[in-house]
Amino acid sequence: MTQDVLVRTEGHAAHLVLNRPRALNALDHPMVGALDAALSAAEHDPAIATVLLYGAGERGLCAGGDIRAIHDDAKAGGRASAAFWHDEYRLNARIARYPKPYVALMDGIVMGGGVGLSAHGSLRVVTERSRVAMPETTIGFVPDVGGTYLLSRAPGLLGTHLALTGTAVGAADAQLCGLADHHMPSGQLPELIADLSRLPAEEAVARHARPAPEGELAAAREWIDACYAAETVEEILERLLDCGVAAAKETAVTLQSKSPTALKVTLEAVRRARELDSLEEVLVQEFRVSCNALGMPDLVEGIRAQVIDKDRSPRWSPADLAAVTRADVERFFAPVEGEPNFGG
Repeated sequence: MTQDVLVRTEGHAAHLVLNRPRALNALDHPMVGALDAALSAAEHDPAIATVLLYGAGERGLCAGGDIRAIHDDAKAGGRASAAFWHDEYRLNARIARYPKPYVALMDGIVMGGGVGLSAHGSLRVVTERSRVAMPETTIGFVPDVGGTYLLSRAPGLLGTHLALTGTAVGAADAQLCGLADHHMPSGQLPELIADLSRLPAEEAVARHARPAPEGELAAAREWIDACYAAETVEEILERLLDCGVAAAKETAVTLQSKSPTALKVTLEAVRRARELDSLEEVLVQEFRVSCNALGMPDLVEGIRAQVIDKDRSPRWSPADLAAVTRADVERFFAPVEGEPNFGG
């Protein structure tokens, strides 16, 4: 068991603690294996009634996958990222189907792979500190870990907005979009953790849950639904710029900074996910998109600009939406070797 995942039992609760606080608990392949093993042990232990997931440190649950490792693997033309995603996506599906209460404390930063570890759980707790996002288009990538499944099922076109922009949302908006269930003040978390050792999970969470402060997305539904109903990313941008709402114009500027290819593939991925029946089907689609992205230039360039060199000036290829063809988008959805099987 890697020390990057700490596992202990308190009362009838198994605690799974992501323990890379200096890296904001970024998820790597050994951590995925450790979490899967811990879930197996807890599932078959009759003394364990509840599984509890949270992050070490003060900054958040998990900032996502280890994208430096993905950058290096993609540059080298390796297969390590595909193997990681294979096991990570199987873990996401397992969490969604886990037979015991799975309580995720989504305090602080919860992004990318952190959403995959938490938002598929049965009891998802956010606080006033929560910032929940799928920010993949910023690095030339596409939402994964079941993110397109979750966002495709958000009310109206809020999920499409979050998928394309990568916007981080707070507690109320995470609840509105179906990414979280309960809100409580972060100061209540130690008491919740203590109560989970002795009480049924639903009862323990209900004791501490409080209404979240008002979010931002509900009031923006009208322009979001109208603009994102457009057929293409180009038309979405036109509507955002023309609708007369200042926030919509700011959103257009945000989209114009993202990878044009990632935007078009993300829009297609969310729309296809909406038509698929199960999380597992969507995860197979995401595996194809992720693996095919490894061979495209924008993923390496996006990570370089945001994480390696931190110049925040990616040189996307192609640089314009008009240059991204339908065939370019379709290429991301082609079957790939080693697709995950969720039969066992």
